[in-house]
Amino acid sequence: MASKVYFWNLRASMKAPYDQRIHRLLERTGFAGHVASGELAAVKIHFGERGVTGHVQPLMVRPILAELTRAGARPFLTDASTLYVGQRGEAVSHAMQAALHGYDPLLMGAPVIIADGLKGASQVALPVHGGKHFKEAFIAADIAEADLLVSINHLKGHELAGFGGALKNIGMGAASKQGKMQQHVTTGPLVDEAACKGCGACVGICAAQALALLDGLDGKPHVLLNLDACRGCGACFLACKNGGLTINWQTDVAEFLERMMEYAAAVLLSRPKPSLHISFVTNVTPDCDCMGFSDAPICPDIGVLASLDPVAIDQAGIDLVNKAEPLWPSHLPKGLKAGQDKFLAMRPNLPPAMGLDYAEDLGLGSREYELVAL
Repeated sequence: MASKVYFWNLRASMKAPYDQRIHRLLERTGFAGHVASGELAAVKIHFGERGVTGHVQPLMVRPILAELTRAGARPFLTDASTLYVGQRGEAVSHAMQAALHGYDPLLMGAPVIIADGLKGASQVALPVHGGKHFKEAFIAADIAEADLLVSINHLKGHELAGFGGALKNIGMGAASKQGKMQQHVTTGPLVDEAACKGCGACVGICAAQALALLDGLDGKPHVLLNLDACRGCGACFLACKNGGLTINWQTDVAEFLERMMEYAAAVLLSRPKPSLHISFVTNVTPDCDCMGFSDAPICPDIGVLASLDPVAIDQAGIDLVNKAEPLWPSHLPKGLKAGQDKFLAMRPNLPPAMGLDYAEDLGLGSREYELVAL
């Protein structure tokens, strides 16, 4: 059965400016009917790494928060810590980065709460039903425990997943450090002996006692990793300030996508109420907002989508991007025509459905959709 995806093409007027268009868009989803007064609503969003300019801007988000408040909810903006060490690797730096990009609580009318705690270890284990890879998923506690979940997505390309939309924002974005580690790698971290200073900071923080400090062949202390003992919590990445521990990004892409979809299923299918998904198909950059820069868009701005079905909204977003005229100069190969798959053209090693077929199998939604224009 086709799911409804509501679409606004960015046309506005004096009588129907941005905030009124957003009101109409969200009203059509019926999400307000699921809100009880005083419920805490986690609004999951990517605040953008430093140097990024293509992320969803605060001005575009304020009317969404106002709609949630009008419906009776108490929204808070949220994300979880990154696995890599950057501006969003722990809660203090992450909250400051959100503020630097304009997500100030007094301006937005909602606070910023980093959902997995100070160092990314505040998590809840949620069951994964019918998955190939996991029986449980480690999810940022404040997202798991919120009464409502709203996902605000910037649809764009992604260097590993192919594209980022609603399911990636939830599956990867809502995971704790341990959850992100499980999805990205099947082994533990890599030890770079040349960069390791032998300080022992990672050894002291490793709860699994998988790390030890031993003298290397050069007589200097180096870290030794016991992969069998490693739980993949990711705490050592945050502890190491010298680059002595790095992430092993080498993984089978199809299996990575399946693992990510299982995490999305753990978050969304455990909730007693539907979740709302809002996708901005604007500034469609080739890469993730984690990259530290925003490359030239691959197509013109298209519009804003809203749906209660994360699979349908992702499929609709991909289809709209592929139908659009390609833009150059951009990461797209020359000669690509409107109607051809832009994401697969940039990364031909991807499985054609980019994990949405598996998400459908898990019961997350339908790839069949009806696009309902305002």
